[in-house]
Amino acid sequence: MTIENDDQREGAEGGLTPQPYKYRYKYLHKYGDESPHGERDDDGRHDGDDDEKKPQDKPDGKDDEKKDADKKDGDKDKDGKDGKDKDGKDKDDKDKKDEDPKAKRKKVIILSIIAAVFILAGLAWLLLYIFVLSQRETTDDAYVKGDMVTISSRIAGTVVEVGVEETERVHQGQVLIRLDPVDAKVALMNAEGQLAQAVREAQARMQQANQADAAIPQRRAQYEQARDDYNRRHPLLERRAVSAEEVDTGKRQMQQAKAALDAAEREAAAAHAQVDGTTIENYPAVIQARSQFRNAWVNNGRNAIVSPIEGYAARRQVQVGQRIQPGQDLLTVVPLADLWVDANFKETQLEHIRIGQPVKLTTDMYSDVEYHGKVVGLNAGTGSAFSLLPAENATGNWIKVVQRLPVRVAIDAEDLRKHPLRIGLSTDVNVDTHDRDGRVLSDTIRSKPLASTNVYEEEMGEADQRAEQIIRENTVDTTPKPVPAKRGG
Repeated sequence: MTIENDDQREGAEGGLTPQPYKYRYKYLHKYGDESPHGERDDDGRHDGDDDEKKPQDKPDGKDDEKKDADKKDGDKDKDGKDGKDKDGKDKDDKDKKDEDPKAKRKKVIILSIIAAVFILAGLAWLLLYIFVLSQRETTDDAYVKGDMVTISSRIAGTVVEVGVEETERVHQGQVLIRLDPVDAKVALMNAEGQLAQAVREAQARMQQANQADAAIPQRRAQYEQARDDYNRRHPLLERRAVSAEEVDTGKRQMQQAKAALDAAEREAAAAHAQVDGTTIENYPAVIQARSQFRNAWVNNGRNAIVSPIEGYAARRQVQVGQRIQPGQDLLTVVPLADLWVDANFKETQLEHIRIGQPVKLTTDMYSDVEYHGKVVGLNAGTGSAFSLLPAENATGNWIKVVQRLPVRVAIDAEDLRKHPLRIGLSTDVNVDTHDRDGRVLSDTIRSKPLASTNVYEEEMGEADQRAEQIIRENTVDTTPKPVPAKRGG
């Protein structure tokens, strides 16, 4: 309800006379229409309309006081609906102003703590990089490597027995594969006969030399007798005690005896040229026959193919009844007790790697096990340099690619014994490069073989023993026996 209607109502109730229109006009001219947003009364009319129709006749003072009161009430009415929010906002703003110092202080403390944490983390990371990470070289391009001994046959034959399967343990000297022994045994028997014959021929040659030596004194005696006969008869020719024909005959006989003596000496020399400085064991024909026998013996033993080392069987490619040829791959034996890791470092990581530096290794197979080792050497070339088809960088089609160099890392034997590895497994390598005084290239020469076996020496030893036995069995006593004297002669 407008102020004018209130004034009229008060006038009606209190018996006051309505104010003239001029005062109403003066009030409106001075203060304007204060009705909020053109509100309507109960009859649906504007307050201004009522004011125009119902002028108020009140004194100016009272009217101003009422107008001021109405103005305040209007402000309150405005705040009643739309102003409630403003009062709430004002209170919230006042509460916020009261709380701002504490909140700001709390935010400053929290932000300071967060900043300090980040600064400490960055400082810790910097110290970690300077003292730890910069002293390490790591790579996951590393794989377990080891020896893979290929088992093959040295003779042709038919497989009659396979004695081992993949993943099984193999001992040094264990028979892995057997071949049909018939052909080898026949060849061995032939070699035994040839050796025995060579021994007897050697003895015969030696006896022929002795026989030639014995013929020389006989020929010399005949020559001396003919010479003496000629020397006795020749002076008698001047005295005509003997005929000239008889002297000529004696001379020819002496010359024949001399020629026979010379021939006997040459024959003896020739016989001695074949046997002098030798024995039956080292006679050339015996040595040759003995080598053939040894070869036949070894071939007979090669029917049983044995393992040269300790390890585990893998890649079996042979079956019973298969016809194999010399050098054909049949089986692989892997010694898992002696493995190493080839870590392929980038060329930008090789500056501080030295021989002897300690290494820590982890594998995907044992995620919670750490192996220990050391750098034992750097390869002489990158992987691409030794590839089957090396890159031709001299051509125009050249693209720079970071190369990798294999670095060999020896694994501690005790770690391998506790946690065995397999060839080809992936590893993560961490090289401690703190000590950088070591060598980049090895300058030592190996004093002992990298790997060796004596299983084949045993075969040769058995062959030599059998050859010695054959030689003894075919050696006879060639000492001349005295002829017994005849009794009663």
